Amino acid sequence: MKDSIKWTQNTLAPSDCSASLGLIDASAVKKVRAFHASIPQYAPTPLARLDALAGHLGIQGAYVKDESHRFGLNAFKVLGGSYAIGVYLAGLLGKDISELSYGELISPETKAQVGEITFYTTTDGNHGRGVAWAANRLGQKSVVCMPAGSSQVRLENIRKEGAEAFITSTNYDDTVRSTAELAKADPHGVMVQDTAWPGYTQIPGWIMQGYSTMAAEADEQLKAQGVTPTHIFIQAGVGSLAGAVQGYFANAYQDACPTTVIIEAAAADNLYRSAQAGELVAVGGDLQTIMAGLACGEGNVISWEILKNKAGFFVSAPDWVSAQGMRVLAAPLKGDAPVLSGESGAVGVGLLSALLSLEEYQGFREALGLDQDSVVLCFSTEGDTDPEMYKKVVWEGFCPSCEEETK
Repeated sequence: MKDSIKWTQNTLAPSDCSASLGLIDASAVKKVRAFHASIPQYAPTPLARLDALAGHLGIQGAYVKDESHRFGLNAFKVLGGSYAIGVYLAGLLGKDISELSYGELISPETKAQVGEITFYTTTDGNHGRGVAWAANRLGQKSVVCMPAGSSQVRLENIRKEGAEAFITSTNYDDTVRSTAELAKADPHGVMVQDTAWPGYTQIPGWIMQGYSTMAAEADEQLKAQGVTPTHIFIQAGVGSLAGAVQGYFANAYQDACPTTVIIEAAAADNLYRSAQAGELVAVGGDLQTIMAGLACGEGNVISWEILKNKAGFFVSAPDWVSAQGMRVLAAPLKGDAPVLSGESGAVGVGLLSALLSLEEYQGFREALGLDQDSVVLCFSTEGDTDPEMYKKVVWEGFCPSCEEETK
């Protein structure tokens, strides 16, 4: 018997989120995109148009931003880490990031001026690989700490980018705290984390800005097809990505922002619980879920300001939702191209499929206003970053949280 999808509509009282929202305004997005475009390996990732799936589900359109192509790293996270490191180095030179090209940042002259820096971060895999990739190309060091249960393949991929990396014995949030202590003890250490907490907000803000490139690309790609989304399904771990996507579209579509659904793994649904509690709360424990990229129990305070004011709905999704999304994308209906989407990447499509296929979610469908005129944008934030788990789910039918009840 499948665990149920839980959802709640955002009924929180409005507050002033102008400072957080301003991080993702048009001028900031323009600067971020110019930085990313200056990197030789940059190219916009594809936007998959799934007409057959949309027809099957009874909606007008279904689109998936495919981040498995991002910089050859199989995930979107490098957008945030690279931009944050770039902005940090520019600051050491007394300049704005817009005054420096990528070529200047990686030059021996820049390295001589800024000296040796070690960038520290905690990750389940994708963010750490992005930080390691960026630090390596900018001639700097990185130390990447991973929570207990992290994939060995993801660890090795991070080490291949030149980082010192290891798996700890604690969960994600406790590993963040221990990593921050390591960075603090290193005279050349800098913490580059997408989790923000009181006293640590500047670098997480830069990381959120970096993620806006993905949202802006998707918006442009939809506009090129004459399409405006009515709904956006976006997943959340600490919430930095969700806040960036929500912030981008809230700024770009002020008078008609698409209805946004924030999706978390049920084992780490702090934002869903926060929406119910009326304040940001944390989820503890081992946070076990196949959606490793979403296994974060403590939310980003910056992005929460955006989400609690602008998000439409919050969802707590069992693992089977992600597994379903992976299979739908891997084996599409005739006419749709396949999308290689990993456990944390596919949950949006999995949720969309479940809501429009299962009668038990009729109430949620109606609350969302999903119908024949709906155009839904999802973000597949990673490819098969854990190939063995990908094959286990897609090839072998592994379905967490949906085992049959024993009689």
